[in-house]
Amino acid sequence: MPRFSVIVPAYRVQAYLHACLESVLSQSFMDLELIAVDDCSPDACGEIIDEFAARDPRVRAIHLAENQGLGAARNAGMARATGEYLLFLDSDDTLTPEALWAIAARLKETGEPDVLVYGFARTDWTGRPVPDPAGGLLCQEGPAPFRLADRPDLLRVLMVAWNKAYRRDFVRREELAFPDGYYEDTPWTYPALLAAGSIATLDRVCVHYRQRRRGSILGTTSRRHFDVFAQYDRVFAFLDRRPELAAWRPVLFRRMVDHLTTVFTRPGRLPRGSRAEFLRLARTYYRRHRCPGARLAPRTRLRHALVRLGLHRVFRGLRLAMTLRRRVAGGGLRCLRALRAALLQAHYRIQLCLPVRADRAVFAAYWGRGHGCSPGALEAAFRALAPHIRTAWIARPGHHGRTPPGTRRLTPGTAAYWTALARSKYLVNNVNFDRRLVKRRGQVFVQTQHGTPLKHMGLDLQEHPAAARGMDFAELLRGVDKWDYVVSGNRHTTLTWERVYPGRYTTLEYGCPRDDVFQRATSADVAALRASLGIPDDVVALLYAPTHRDYRRTQRPALDLERFAHRLGPRFVVLARAHYLAEAPLTGGPAPSAHRAPAAGGRVVDVSGHPSVEELCLASDVLLTDYSSIMFDYAVLDRPIVLLADDWAAYEAARGTYFDVRAQPPGAVARTADELVDILTGGHWHGSRSAQLRAAFRERFCPLDDGRAAERVVRHVVLGQRDEAAGLPPVVPLAERRPVPSRAAALRARSRLATVPPPAGPQAVHESH
Repeated sequence: MPRFSVIVPAYRVQAYLHACLESVLSQSFMDLELIAVDDCSPDACGEIIDEFAARDPRVRAIHLAENQGLGAARNAGMARATGEYLLFLDSDDTLTPEALWAIAARLKETGEPDVLVYGFARTDWTGRPVPDPAGGLLCQEGPAPFRLADRPDLLRVLMVAWNKAYRRDFVRREELAFPDGYYEDTPWTYPALLAAGSIATLDRVCVHYRQRRRGSILGTTSRRHFDVFAQYDRVFAFLDRRPELAAWRPVLFRRMVDHLTTVFTRPGRLPRGSRAEFLRLARTYYRRHRCPGARLAPRTRLRHALVRLGLHRVFRGLRLAMTLRRRVAGGGLRCLRALRAALLQAHYRIQLCLPVRADRAVFAAYWGRGHGCSPGALEAAFRALAPHIRTAWIARPGHHGRTPPGTRRLTPGTAAYWTALARSKYLVNNVNFDRRLVKRRGQVFVQTQHGTPLKHMGLDLQEHPAAARGMDFAELLRGVDKWDYVVSGNRHTTLTWERVYPGRYTTLEYGCPRDDVFQRATSADVAALRASLGIPDDVVALLYAPTHRDYRRTQRPALDLERFAHRLGPRFVVLARAHYLAEAPLTGGPAPSAHRAPAAGGRVVDVSGHPSVEELCLASDVLLTDYSSIMFDYAVLDRPIVLLADDWAAYEAARGTYFDVRAQPPGAVARTADELVDILTGGHWHGSRSAQLRAAFRERFCPLDDGRAAERVVRHVVLGQRDEAAGLPPVVPLAERRPVPSRAAALRARSRLATVPPPAGPQAVHESH
């Protein structure tokens, strides 16, 4: 019999479930069983639970045939529990390190009480733990264990199931069980504390209680908040069955009224139009359960009077007056806007009053830097699959030349731009639109992002202020709240986005639309692209695309590219692509321009201004990068990738990463520039080991990139085709895909490309300082 049975119900929490389960299994106290209950979750919770069960025999997986709710899921876990004590942990919360060891020690010290109450800390989207203000009640002096009558103030600690350990024999004897509906903790926790023959406390934070912005019960607008009335009926029914506990009725009556007023006053819980009904029902319950001896503190008398009389308008009026007073006191005069901006915003407000046009879609990418990325692929798919929808593309004037024919061109900040944002049904971007965008009912925002994340993103940047660069995280999350769909290329991306960009959106794990071109391009396309870049037919084109360094003042490359190309020899040409945040190309000179043609004819070709990185990938034979997300896209092509990880420690410390790419690389890894030259000149870049690493990398990060990701998104969002039976294209298995080969691979297949021997004599290729 294990000491603890830790019961974790899971439903739609795939982004948090790993951390929750890992926090239990990584405890130094190992005498436990972890019972994870998949409440028929529609996301990957069941798969995650099975993965943990397969790797650790202490994990017992339960899969419910249909969604039954949190209470039923906990009951299912209790039915399978064999531990001496039951602990409940919500699947988006975590145990703190050494928590179980501390709980076990306290249970032994206090003589195995029926219930042990321990501390917790709240963590909101900032990730900072804030201890419970009532936690000081856990360190009160006195005998231990005790009964609730000895320390009634313990009821001021949050009345939830997950901050307590319950002796299983006690639970079975009292026939405690969780009911259905919201606020299921109420008729469990009060009876447990009232019936317990012995209680002890532990003054230690054992749980980090995550208060999610979206997805939690308390943050959901629903009539199910009316369940709170039935839950208190169950509490008072318990008292009716236990006459010896009648003295607690006034206390629970006061707590009921306080709870009801909290539900009533908190914004976002009760649906619009239901507040009056809620308060009328509260008045009924006030009269039903009122009893003599219910003394009220002066500060609560007005609130109780309003509930007793059911004066919802007076109640709301007082709340509104208090809110207005706070806003006036804390606000200030705003700066007057420029006349043009004011007129544009007035125009926008007028457009918001007009109907949304169901046959309009507006697209943008990279803050107006041109047509491309996943929004570009989706714009083309809109025109092909939904020709009845007229598309428009937002770009700065210098980038209008890349907008395809038949697509309206819009310049940011113009009246036409604001009209399109106000009245187009479909909004597609790989970043956020203007922060002043008002997301209207009937509009659909598709957020594509721009790549698979290796470096920390979103809320994770709170830990890296240098990389965040003063990012307004509250504004970031207001933008997230406007998203309806987020496109994801793989499970890693899905789990990361849902955690670092928490919101109510639906994830479309369909592949990366911008990579569709890699499955559709032909050898003729590759030849034409190489010709446009001036790349000879018999040389190896190496695309060098480093990422941005947050810790550097300048973005000069670690390599002297001219010397590097000279060491590689005449069979190589280097296509140098600077990051879009770079102020100058990697070869020096003026800042990259989208409409400047790349210079050709040398061993190093500056392609920083080329409008399509996808075309550069197709034209090249091998990718050289460091920690850029381009590696995930390039892997779709199944072409060699080489990493230069010469500053991993500094990059990881400054930006943070989700895994060590050196340990799970897509190809050969060089730690120094000299190693890099050896890899390229010795042929290791396209050897069997490189192919093995690339295959594992593709299996993990490219399972869905079969060339039809954009089609799947459009069919789902626009045409309403949600599964294969409705017309959604099935995913082509990885082994059956045939991306267009590189020119070098085609030549090697015909034995026309020989390995280039390394030149004699060492030559430094580091940038001289």
